Amino acid sequence: MGLTNAKIQLRNPKLPELEPVEVDALADTGSVHLCIPVHTQIQLKLAQIDEKEITLADGSRKLVPYVGPVELRYRNRTGFAGALVMGDQPLLGVIPMEDMDLVVVPKTRTVVVNPESPNVASSIAK
Repeated sequence: MGLTNAKIQLRNPKLPELEPVEVDALADTGSVHLCIPVHTQIQLKLAQIDEKEITLADGSRKLVPYVGPVELRYRNRTGFAGALVMGDQPLLGVIPMEDMDLVVVPKTRTVVVNPESPNVASSIAK
C-alpha cells in the first residue's frame, strides 16, 4: 500500500479576512491529529493555545505547539480542529477525518466523502 494524499483547504476562522491555504496533506489513519508545518501556522496567523507532548513513530517523545482553531474544508465537508505544529508536510489524522466523515480507499489511494452519507457528514453521538 502506498501513501494517500488529499488537497484540503485550511483557514483561520478567527481571521476571516485572511485567504485560506490549500495544502496537500498526507492522510494517515494511524495518526490522530491534524499536523501542520510552522510556515502554515505563520501564514494562517494561528495562535498557540497550548503545548502537547507527543510520541513519534520511533517511540521518542517531544513537546510541540498546539494551535487553533483551524477550519478544514474538503469537497462538501467542513470541520474544525486544533493542530500540532511539526514536520514539513501537513498530516490529516483520524480526528479531523472522522469529524468530516471522510474515508481512505486503500485500493485507489484516495480520500473520499463517505459513500454511505454523500450529502451530509454523519457521526455517532451516543
